Amino acid sequence: MTQENQTARIVRVWRGSTTASRADDYEAYLYAEGLPDLKKYAVGVQMLRQDRSGESDFMVMSFWKDIPSMSNFAGSDPKKIRHLERDEEFLTVLPEAVEIFDVRASTLPAPLTLAYSAKAH
Repeated sequence: MTQENQTARIVRVWRGSTTASRADDYEAYLYAEGLPDLKKYAVGVQMLRQDRSGESDFMVMSFWKDIPSMSNFAGSDPKKIRHLERDEEFLTVLPEAVEIFDVRASTLPAPLTLAYSAKAH
């Protein structure tokens, strides 16, 4: 169930690293196997990549209406990672948890903008 008409108030951040020689393959794998399922539930998704000498870092940010909607994807513990089948093959270290942030301000287009209330800064 896509939430494209919802306003994002929570960002769930996953980070992982792979060797530079495997980065293109992992990016393709993540795009094909990780993002489609995530996009079914999240308001929006961004995948970022930073190449460094010998290693590449990936960050996937998913945007959510609230914690209960995130739990539809992640289960009862929204910080728990849903590892992909081949993550252990690609990643130099398997991450143990994601980070969760409250959106306080955003200039991203709707639905990723923060709806400011009268009490907003």
